[in-house]
Amino acid sequence: MRVAFASDDENETTRAVVAALVEDGHEVIRPDTAESWPDLGRFVGQAVVDGRADYGVVMCWTGTGTAIAANKVVGVRAALAWDPWIARGARLWNDANVLAMSLKRLAPDVAVEVLRAFLDVAEPDPDEAANIAALE
Repeated sequence: MRVAFASDDENETTRAVVAALVEDGHEVIRPDTAESWPDLGRFVGQAVVDGRADYGVVMCWTGTGTAIAANKVVGVRAALAWDPWIARGARLWNDANVLAMSLKRLAPDVAVEVLRAFLDVAEPDPDEAANIAALE
């Protein structure tokens, strides 16, 4: 699986997320240069919509700014998640294709759990198809 990843800062949490992506066999797509968090959110969102990535992960101090920026790209459904249940539900019930997380408020191990919960959902709940279609 190809996962676009961008973060406006680097710390233990962002390094743990990237390491988990690589360990789990995902191809990580990153921007060539460091940019502002709005640009990074758009980069990840565009990579998903263009098909260069299957999913995206954005991280900033709160996760909110990069989520908003990614959601400006038509076809992106970015969800801010802080625990595995929220991340799994975002995929399952909302067909989120971009995961947003805080790089300041999540411990590295929790961020990795959230990431894996998000990526482990193979398909959205078919009972939510009409609701998900209404988001387009």
